Amino acid sequence: MRTAFVFSLLTACPALAGGLPDAPPEFPAQDPMLVQLGWMLFYDPVLSGNREVACATCHHPKFGTSDGLSLGIGDGGMGLGPQRVADPANPPEQRIPRNAPALFNLGATEFTTMFHDGRLEAKPDEPDGIRTPLGQEMVHGFSGVLSAQSMFPVLSGDEMAGHYSENDISQAVRQGFLTGETGAWARISARVMAIPEYREGFEKVTGGVPAQFTDISDALAAFMALEWRADDSPFDRHLRGAAPLTGAALDGAELFYGAAGCSACHSGWFQTDHEFHAIAMPQIGPGKAARFERHARDTGRMRVTGLAEDAYAFRTPSLRNVAQTAPYGHAGAYASLEDAVRHHLDPLAALRSYSLEQARLPDLPVDDLRIMRDSREVEAISRANQLRPVDLSDQDVHALLAFLDSLTDTASLAGRLGVPDAVPSGLPVPQ
Repeated sequence: MRTAFVFSLLTACPALAGGLPDAPPEFPAQDPMLVQLGWMLFYDPVLSGNREVACATCHHPKFGTSDGLSLGIGDGGMGLGPQRVADPANPPEQRIPRNAPALFNLGATEFTTMFHDGRLEAKPDEPDGIRTPLGQEMVHGFSGVLSAQSMFPVLSGDEMAGHYSENDISQAVRQGFLTGETGAWARISARVMAIPEYREGFEKVTGGVPAQFTDISDALAAFMALEWRADDSPFDRHLRGAAPLTGAALDGAELFYGAAGCSACHSGWFQTDHEFHAIAMPQIGPGKAARFERHARDTGRMRVTGLAEDAYAFRTPSLRNVAQTAPYGHAGAYASLEDAVRHHLDPLAALRSYSLEQARLPDLPVDDLRIMRDSREVEAISRANQLRPVDLSDQDVHALLAFLDSLTDTASLAGRLGVPDAVPSGLPVPQ
């Protein structure tokens, strides 16, 4: 049995059973000039309303391209990663409602769905082939979904835009002015183009045509696609036949693609089926609610589709570098990978016994357990659960953890370009 399993992995032949990858991923080439511009912009707080939050604030290589927090602090925070705290002079209005996802391999062609609920996704029958929650208000001309997704954090008051009326960007967002010459995106673009190094760089890319925010987002996408390609882990080398897995990692691979059933959802080269599943993950924090709503629930995919069968379903995350991207779950409920794995063994029991001590949250005077204390809400999450209990021993769990660790591409963690010492705006770089 083991010999057959090893052979199938080593040969990586087509039509492998049990969710094993059947073809290497495709990574389109990126424009070096766009990559260079995107590198600077990713670490430059100039894109945020108050010029204090960069993309890298919540997606930093020190923390596996996330922020090391269950639910982070964007605008209104100070510091980086688990040390980030509220600014007492201008505290955040609330926590960011969902865990900051890792950015590895988003440049691969198979990644066509963005965000935990998939609210932005490739759709051939939509304008530019992209469905977004903004519908007709969305501007056109993106290079793809990875570019389009960067349009949203800059509009979020909790993430980058800032509190109502405290800067011109947040004012435009809260008043609904997104497009046009005075819209939020145009204002951000004007800021960037007012900096000579950015203006000159984009003029080389656009042929002298004034750059729009889609050019900025294309640059960010090109950078992310190149910077965090992660396809040289021990498991990749195993698949290529260069260095087979052994010991606990091999035992864990057999369980993952066999009796444990992990590959039913975590399939393919990057261990994701890109679909949505309800697995009774604990709901902590403010939930996904509009400013006029008073609930703290997060119904996941159902907020996008309106379908009851999508309640509490969230996108299957890729597991590449998963040992480096804690915390886990759409709300970051589990700071420990082992706790996250054990949740999958008996989701309903784990949900009902959940403790906030399993999360990693910055100190804020908020109630993070509103949903978990509401028996009706917990029951609704339980009813939606699609996972059946799995009986695994402690040894099995540790083998699974060893396999998950074999998905770490160590060289990709720091990125190819790394963190710049300075950015063209002169603003502080998240270090």
